[in-house]
Amino acid sequence: MPRWDPEAAERLQTAAIELFLEFGYENVTVTQIADRAGLTRRTFSRYFADKRDVLFAGSDALPPALAEAVRAVDVNVPPYAALVRALAEVGAELAARVAPLAAQRRAVVARSAELQERGRTKFADIAVALAEALGQRGVDAINAHLLASVGVAIFQSGFNRWVDDPNAGSLPTRIAEAANDLAIAVEPERHHARSDCH
Repeated sequence: MPRWDPEAAERLQTAAIELFLEFGYENVTVTQIADRAGLTRRTFSRYFADKRDVLFAGSDALPPALAEAVRAVDVNVPPYAALVRALAEVGAELAARVAPLAAQRRAVVARSAELQERGRTKFADIAVALAEALGQRGVDAINAHLLASVGVAIFQSGFNRWVDDPNAGSLPTRIAEAANDLAIAVEPERHHARSDCH
């Protein structure tokens, strides 16, 4: 086996998730993951800091990516619309990376209190980054944090819809759908009036 295997990270992730689902996250060791993947523990350490990192690898890049996407939207676009556009844009990139194991990964996280806490921390970091980016667009601090929290909820809803039924639409489409459903829930009369006009 070559010293640097370009498919090693993917093999380790697949092996880890298989083991987590079979035995529970808490009961699986890094050595078992490496063995299942046909690799060494040393190889595992080249790609991941620990077994939790297998599930959250790359998540540290999500807050700055979302913030940059918000800042990149034309300044004439209203804050909420800019937020939704940024979520969909980054969602398209995320989907390409996580699609193969998204449902299994979510199932593993749902069974572990430790992983759920890590997920909440991740989304809290995203909310902070979004709020800062919205503030740079001129949104006052209170509303920036409110919109950021709404953005996180939209992203989570869109992601879960996509994982539940990936054939029903792309991740960006499901994010836009979640945003639209929220708008209808907040202002049903306005949206009902629009539908009556068609």
